[in-house]
Amino acid sequence: MKHTKAEQRKRRHYRVRNKISGTATKPRLNVFKSNTNFYAQIIDDTTGKTLVSASTLKLNDLKSKSNIEAAKAVANELAKEAKKANITEVVFDRSGYLYHGKVKAFADTMRENGIKF
Repeated sequence: MKHTKAEQRKRRHYRVRNKISGTATKPRLNVFKSNTNFYAQIIDDTTGKTLVSASTLKLNDLKSKSNIEAAKAVANELAKEAKKANITEVVFDRSGYLYHGKVKAFADTMRENGIKF
């Protein structure tokens, strides 16, 4: 049986989520990318609450909202919000996406802004 790319990504995501979980001291940094936008949120899985979130929907000064520059802009915005909430260390959940392109640019920019994972 042939699985679509989306189904393969979901399977990878479920497999990873069985192993990682965010806590109050080290929350989970989750990313999601659609064809048109890029989203990221920091989640405390023990309480089930989103602590901080950012997406290209909130950023209006971008030419394209689905490229590497957009992912970097979301990372900068999320890092600012995380520092306000005293979050310096997270567990990175790439949601089954391969670690290259937008996801890698996002992660590198988060690290440059002082968020450890």
